[in-house]
Amino acid sequence: MTEYQRRGWSCVWCHAVLDAAGAVSLGQQRVVPREGAAYSWFPRACADKTACVTREEALR
Repeated sequence: MTEYQRRGWSCVWCHAVLDAAGAVSLGQQRVVPREGAAYSWFPRACADKTACVTREEALR
Protein backbone atom coordinates (compact mmCIF):
# COMPACT_ATOMS: atom_id res chain seq x y z
CA MET A 1 0.00 0.00 0.00
CA THR A 2 1.36 3.41 -0.95
CA GLU A 3 1.72 6.39 1.38
CA TYR A 4 -1.03 8.14 -0.62
CA GLN A 5 -3.39 5.25 0.13
CA ARG A 6 -2.46 5.12 3.83
CA ARG A 7 -3.10 8.86 4.19
CA GLY A 8 -6.41 8.76 2.31
CA TRP A 9 -5.14 10.82 -0.62
CA SER A 10 -5.83 8.03 -3.12
CA CYS A 11 -8.29 5.15 -3.30
CA VAL A 12 -7.27 1.95 -1.55
CA TRP A 13 -8.69 -0.11 -4.45
CA CYS A 14 -7.93 1.68 -7.73
CA HIS A 15 -5.25 4.24 -6.67
CA ALA A 16 -7.24 7.21 -8.08
CA VAL A 17 -6.38 10.56 -6.49
CA LEU A 18 -9.26 11.63 -4.23
CA ASP A 19 -10.71 14.95 -3.12
CA ALA A 20 -13.11 15.63 -0.24
CA ALA A 21 -16.20 15.41 -2.48
CA GLY A 22 -15.19 12.25 -4.34
CA ALA A 23 -14.22 10.01 -1.45
CA VAL A 24 -15.78 7.72 1.11
CA SER A 25 -13.98 7.46 4.44
CA LEU A 26 -13.33 3.90 5.58
CA GLY A 27 -12.58 5.11 9.10
CA GLN A 28 -9.37 5.53 11.02
CA GLN A 29 -7.52 2.22 11.31
CA ARG A 30 -5.11 1.52 14.17
CA VAL A 31 -2.21 -0.90 13.68
CA VAL A 32 -0.24 -2.38 16.57
CA PRO A 33 2.70 -4.31 15.10
CA ARG A 34 4.53 -6.99 17.09
CA GLU A 35 7.61 -4.78 17.01
CA GLY A 36 7.81 -1.01 16.72
CA ALA A 37 5.35 1.74 17.48
CA ALA A 38 1.61 1.63 16.90
CA TYR A 39 0.27 3.91 14.18
CA SER A 40 -2.98 5.02 12.54
CA TRP A 41 -3.90 5.15 8.88
CA PHE A 42 -6.87 6.72 7.15
CA PRO A 43 -8.09 4.72 4.13
CA ARG A 44 -10.63 6.16 1.72
CA ALA A 45 -12.31 4.82 -1.40
CA CYS A 46 -13.96 6.29 -4.49
CA ALA A 47 -17.57 7.40 -4.11
CA ASP A 48 -18.28 6.21 -7.68
CA LYS A 49 -17.96 2.44 -7.24
CA THR A 50 -18.54 1.62 -10.91
CA ALA A 51 -15.69 3.85 -12.07
CA CYS A 52 -13.50 2.48 -9.28
CA VAL A 53 -14.06 -1.13 -10.38
CA THR A 54 -13.28 -0.19 -13.99
CA ARG A 55 -10.00 1.50 -12.97
CA GLU A 56 -9.08 -1.39 -10.67
CA GLU A 57 -9.60 -3.93 -13.48
CA ALA A 58 -7.39 -1.83 -15.76
CA LEU A 59 -4.55 -2.16 -13.20
CA ARG A 60 -4.56 -5.96 -13.48
